[in-house]
Amino acid sequence: MPMTEQATGAHHPQPRARTGGSPSAAVEHLTGAQSLIRSLEEVGADTVFGLPGGCILPAYDPLMDSTRVRHVLVRHEQGAGHAATGYAQATGKVGVCIVTSGPGATNLVTPIADAAMDSVPMVAITGQVASAAIGTDAFQEADICGITMPITKHNFLVTRAEDIAHTIAEAFHIASTGRPGPVLVDIAKDALQSKTTFSWPPQMDLPGYRPVTKPHAKQIREAAKLITQAKRPVLYVGGGVMKAGATAELKVLAELTGAPVTTTLMALGSFPDSHPQHVGMPGMHGSVTAVTALQKADLIVALGARFDDRVTGKLDSFAPYAKIVHADIDPAEIGKNRAADVPIVGDAREVIADLVQAVQAEHTEGHTGDYAAWWKDLNRWRDTYPVGYDLPDDGSLSPQQVIERIGELAPDGTIFAAGVGQHQMWASHFIKYEQPATWLNSGGAGTMGYAVPAAMGAKAGMPDRTVWAIDGDGCFQMTNQELTTCALNNIPIKVAIINNGALGMVRQWQTLFYNQRYSNTVLHTGADTDGLPAKGTRVPDFVKLSEAMGCYAIRCEDPADLDKVIAEANSINDRPVVVDFIVHEDAMVWPMVAAGTSNDEVMAARGVRPDFGDNEDD
Repeated sequence: MPMTEQATGAHHPQPRARTGGSPSAAVEHLTGAQSLIRSLEEVGADTVFGLPGGCILPAYDPLMDSTRVRHVLVRHEQGAGHAATGYAQATGKVGVCIVTSGPGATNLVTPIADAAMDSVPMVAITGQVASAAIGTDAFQEADICGITMPITKHNFLVTRAEDIAHTIAEAFHIASTGRPGPVLVDIAKDALQSKTTFSWPPQMDLPGYRPVTKPHAKQIREAAKLITQAKRPVLYVGGGVMKAGATAELKVLAELTGAPVTTTLMALGSFPDSHPQHVGMPGMHGSVTAVTALQKADLIVALGARFDDRVTGKLDSFAPYAKIVHADIDPAEIGKNRAADVPIVGDAREVIADLVQAVQAEHTEGHTGDYAAWWKDLNRWRDTYPVGYDLPDDGSLSPQQVIERIGELAPDGTIFAAGVGQHQMWASHFIKYEQPATWLNSGGAGTMGYAVPAAMGAKAGMPDRTVWAIDGDGCFQMTNQELTTCALNNIPIKVAIINNGALGMVRQWQTLFYNQRYSNTVLHTGADTDGLPAKGTRVPDFVKLSEAMGCYAIRCEDPADLDKVIAEANSINDRPVVVDFIVHEDAMVWPMVAAGTSNDEVMAARGVRPDFGDNEDD
């Protein structure tokens, strides 16, 4: 089955003679299960996250004897998937999870979808019922290849032991090359139990899979000309720059051109927040300067970004004056949402490196951009509408201040993982990201429950780094059982629960758009006021809950205690630490572009619409 970069679907390996990588490769006689574990060892999978069950059980027996693959036993399969993602995002390697058939496999659907949206290299290995029983509605059978076809980069159903080794090699190659993404390998139980031969490396057979990495020279030259001719250019940097390991090249290009840089939610840390050319994050809750820079630009150079709806707002009103240079490894993204004047297919690292040379050539010929007037506007917006917050009048904890101080007091190189919602946006704004791969979040899917298992995966992959999970009380209640996994496996993450007693982002929308009718967004009380616990009783009590899972737990309610509590959390490294920060419930995320509206309607704060004057539209 030919496969392009975008192809997806269940691939049934066809019968073939065993193909070793070299004539001298030693041939061993193993079971399919042993072949699977040996294959994982050979591709360099040092850590896998999983949960055994009937159909995958044959693989767990040889896994017990492996000295090269560490298995982390999770408490829920969703935790395994997000941990694999966190591991991949923090280390740059392929994340691996392994679960059983049926409900075990379907519990991976959310993290697989999450990895697909955020282009994370992940291999998910699932057990399947015996090949003869496939399609009979056997016990714990689910067509996981069919279920995940739209959300995997590719997937495989393996029914023969001799196909396991080369399929694993192919899965890791597909997941980690081109546009990274999740690959599923579903293995029938009898394939794991059958005898086969094993040799490494196997010969891969991917006839239609040839990602284009080298950009076309003519397109690069055209882009360089536009950059030097533009008056109001913006470098719009997406997560693809991080995936390509192109952050050093990006800094060179930015400083060479002198253009402003805006980094998306998935790209935070790819360009230092403190750099004078960084104008912030674009999007629905982006900085006023970043949002407006894109709107007023006459040239947008999109690097590994996909013009998603959260960045563009109402698409037909987005960046009306801008020509578009769009560089992406995935040709399907170019022109998908916004037509490109100069489309460039290629790996971001190679694209940016070639752009640097092309811009230097333009400079040599005397063509340099003059952006003085542009920077005058940008600096005025940056000075007038900085991202900030007000402290609560009642003296309670400000969630923004909590997150800001966690960032300021964290050791150098700390990795931050966030859940989804208000705390995610505050963490994107009030923690400063100076290094790549220090910010992990669920950007495209917006998955509640991502933070704790992703932090666990990051810490497992980078044990010498401090890892903070910034979570909400809603998100935390979805996957906090993985704290038990952390406690029992010596994975000492730190968790900040930004506890406002509500589903904060949904509550914010109810405040702004639903006349403060808080339907089912309050978490700490029941639907009926009769028979409620006494005021001050917390259900659940996150400190007691965390202690029950083997963590050190603290509660912080007084701003005067904030620094002391954070320092205490940073000082404990022999077990997971959970801090329950009780924060003001009415804090909101600003700036904001309301869903479905134009980015021209960005609000700097509640009731505060920026005034840009008329001269910028000239």
